[in-house]
Amino acid sequence: MKTKLHSLIIMLALLAGVHPAAAQTTQFFRIVGPAATTLTAFNPDGTIVWSNAQPGTNYTVQTVSSLPGGTNWVDYVQIPVTNGVNTNLLISFNPPAGMALIPAGVFTMGDNLDSVSYAMNYGLYDAIPAVTVNVSSFYMDVNLVSFNQWQSVCSWATNHGYEFVDAGAGKAANHPVQTVDWYDCVKWCNARSQQAGLTPVYYTDAALTQIYTNGEVNITNENVNWTANGYRLPTEAEWEKAARGGLSGQRFPWGDTISESQANYYGNTNADFYDLGPNGYNTNFDAGDFPFTSPVGSFAPNGYELYDMAGNEFVWCWDWQGTGQNGSDDYVANSADPHGPESGVERVERGGAWIVTAEGAMCAYRGGNNPSPAPEYGVGLRCVTRD
Repeated sequence: MKTKLHSLIIMLALLAGVHPAAAQTTQFFRIVGPAATTLTAFNPDGTIVWSNAQPGTNYTVQTVSSLPGGTNWVDYVQIPVTNGVNTNLLISFNPPAGMALIPAGVFTMGDNLDSVSYAMNYGLYDAIPAVTVNVSSFYMDVNLVSFNQWQSVCSWATNHGYEFVDAGAGKAANHPVQTVDWYDCVKWCNARSQQAGLTPVYYTDAALTQIYTNGEVNITNENVNWTANGYRLPTEAEWEKAARGGLSGQRFPWGDTISESQANYYGNTNADFYDLGPNGYNTNFDAGDFPFTSPVGSFAPNGYELYDMAGNEFVWCWDWQGTGQNGSDDYVANSADPHGPESGVERVERGGAWIVTAEGAMCAYRGGNNPSPAPEYGVGLRCVTRD
């Protein structure tokens, strides 16, 4: 029987004297686990220290925005326990500009809601069976990369030895960039890193001495400096963990249904029982010429304060897309920080888009595309970096 540890309740607004930014949003946490535990410290850097945990089990940190009487606790992160005393980073008071912390922990990757027959018939054939994956903490862009941000980095990059195949496009400066291929996005991440004075992540040699700046090079896992502090594309596991925002076993970042008040996608209530519509393009953004993208951050964020994790634009991920089922081909249950298959034909796209039905906006949906040439209209990017 699980015991809820109500003594582990932390109101972050109380830390305003040390971290003024924390007072902007009141947030409470508690731990649910196999047995009661004891909070021994809550540090100014956002870490908690707690004891009396049972090794070999999982505990869940939950959050709620108001007390007393807070009954709408939602999952925030699941923590695998190997020791009786644990230290975990729950929240970052000073994240990199425009980014949010995704705390370390395990989550269920893939579709565990629907029958195998449904999954096979409705585009989730490679999202079954669901697997448990352990992901280290990282930071992710709060928003999709905007057209203005893309152009700004490209301008710096082309003056510092970088070359891009596609210029990229966007409906407006504050809309997400689109019409960008995977190779250019990887180079753009390196350029963004160097512009910010950070260590680039992607190289053309295994010794990690030649920064990837030009051409379309077959970058593999051995060409990636995973410990660098620069920007990179998220792995598929990182993206899905971030998209779920701490919720477990839900179709979308907020729950099991979707409507056009929650995301920018193409409504089709006849095809998807979880689509509440209305049908067609989102009427708030379908004026003028294609694409019918929306300004970044137009909808409510998920539990990790990330916007547009469903709809608006697919984003490129690092991983190759495998040819079989999620659990048997691409990922292994209980794996830690997986980087996907070593090779493939298509790179993974995640998140859905304004031109795609609700199916594509599901957290478990796995899309893919050739890394080059650039797909039209529906694919952009957002970056991550290590904590």
